[in-house]
Amino acid sequence: MKNIFHDLKSFLILWITQSFSALGSAMTNFALVIWIYQKSGSALTTAMLAVCSYAPYVIMSIFAGAVSDKWNKKTIMLVCDSFAGICTVIIMILLKNDCLQVWHLYIINSLNGLMNTVQQPASDVALTLLVSEKYYQKTSGLRSLSNSLVNVLTPVFASAIMAFAGIEAVIISDLVTFSIAFVVLLFFIEIPEIKKESTKTESISQSVRNGFLWLNRNKGILWLMLFLSAINFIASIYESALPVMILSKSSEKVLGAVNSCVGIATLIGSIIVTFMPEPENRVKLICNCLFISMSTENFMLALGESPVIWCIGAFCGWVCIPLMNANMDVIFRTHIPTDIQGRIYSLRNTLQFFTIPLGYFTGGFLLDNVFEPFVSGFAGTEKGDGASLLFFVIGIVGVVICFVFSRNRHIHKIK
Repeated sequence: MKNIFHDLKSFLILWITQSFSALGSAMTNFALVIWIYQKSGSALTTAMLAVCSYAPYVIMSIFAGAVSDKWNKKTIMLVCDSFAGICTVIIMILLKNDCLQVWHLYIINSLNGLMNTVQQPASDVALTLLVSEKYYQKTSGLRSLSNSLVNVLTPVFASAIMAFAGIEAVIISDLVTFSIAFVVLLFFIEIPEIKKESTKTESISQSVRNGFLWLNRNKGILWLMLFLSAINFIASIYESALPVMILSKSSEKVLGAVNSCVGIATLIGSIIVTFMPEPENRVKLICNCLFISMSTENFMLALGESPVIWCIGAFCGWVCIPLMNANMDVIFRTHIPTDIQGRIYSLRNTLQFFTIPLGYFTGGFLLDNVFEPFVSGFAGTEKGDGASLLFFVIGIVGVVICFVFSRNRHIHKIK
């Protein structure tokens, strides 16, 4: 155990401080989603906040990975963190002067999404450089653990702080955690550089082309990305519909309770994957985890009429996700050469995540213009029943997606 702490010292320091910063950012996002929905009352208007974050992220990621492979990883992370901090300060100033508008948040989220195109692959490669291969599953489990804690604590802390001190206090908490993480990264973390002499003379377009060529030669990795792309489309429709259904049928406290159950489920899943032995077949585990997720939560949200059923559904749908994420992460880190991980991760961001803004937009549009108007024509229906119907539909589609991709021969060739 002592050797593990010694070997992972830099990773643990970075992981802990970045996790606190992620908690601060998540609380701000949670508070702003509630602020927008209360201000507009529209599912599409609220969902567009996520669309603005992801659209530039997936569009520019193809080129950002090549840049990330060439530049210093620590510098990229510090510059992008600084930009995000400045954006948060701008939101605070607009709020204090009662000038904040929804379109301000759209612009700020778009700019943050653009910076994330470079930061995210740089962060992923930095973690590869800080950790030896024998610790990949444990560190992936720890990252899932921190994400789970963020999901658990975000609605609790954000709701409590908003109730007692207002949304401005939530943003101040975000800035404090950001400052601590920034100082630690700047002064206490050394990230090794990669020797990649062969890529120094490559142009950006050549780097992008070589990334696509690598994926074409490794079709199992490519099809895994496309599998997750289809799942992300369903998951983002779910994300856009969940607050609408719960806030329409119940209250902010129930929304917080359901989100907390998601966090508890992923927390338990993260603990399991951190300490479990390595599976014999990672691909089979990934497919089974996604099938369980798609075949439980959506149907329980669709058919359940009480917060208890919604919470149980949230737990069932998310408890296996950390096992899927950790094993996917290990597959990528062990199969993708370190000197091209930045561009491959960025291509993954485009291929795997481009469906997220599409899903948010689709979910918001369908709720406002199709499902809610459709169910309103039936006697005894109430606002939020359209979202319930949407959950039933995406549950069926999700199960079909899992069935189709789990039989892909390229995916099962991955060892």
